[in-house]
Amino acid sequence: MSAAFAGPPSVSPPDVVGTPRKTYLLVDGENIDATLGMNVLNRRPDPQERPRWDRISAFAQKVWGQDVVPLFFLNATSGQMPMPFVQALLAMGYRPIPLAASGTEKVVDVGIQRTLDALASRSGDVLLASHDGDFLPQIEALLGEGERRVGLLAFREFVNAQFSQLTERGLEMFDLEGDADAFTAPLPRVRIIPIDEFDPLRYL
Repeated sequence: MSAAFAGPPSVSPPDVVGTPRKTYLLVDGENIDATLGMNVLNRRPDPQERPRWDRISAFAQKVWGQDVVPLFFLNATSGQMPMPFVQALLAMGYRPIPLAASGTEKVVDVGIQRTLDALASRSGDVLLASHDGDFLPQIEALLGEGERRVGLLAFREFVNAQFSQLTERGLEMFDLEGDADAFTAPLPRVRIIPIDEFDPLRYL
């Protein structure tokens, strides 16, 4: 893990005797895919270029040393679900959450916002995979709850700038490629590289 992000994983104590603490992983798949395509690749990603979602859930499990509840939010407003993808998510242990809009609302964002609000009344830590500033109020609220750990998993250079300001309040930031190792091949990113991560062979 780079010096630009959070420190080494730590094992979380149980909330109460006999009740292990959990990490809730909330994946904004649309946002991750759109950012990858528009900002990193400048084109629609090929299937082999998309994140390995199993690696992301594995990272969520190890980052704080506890079980993970992986939730993947999908836009199903069209009335159709991408069943091969849904079945793949199920096989990887995710809980797909296909949502349909009743109007013009950003249905995935609304679903994630409501889930973050609901987590405020539950124990456990939260890892959000998104770049979207629409979740700032909910993340700020979770950060105000004492010992709860809250993390953001994204392409660091494309995260809404206001998230960076929340690191002083305890928000931990992780990189999809550098920290979670979510891709099978290096991405053509132009970003600040901590010297400890620099591999000249990638540029030769």
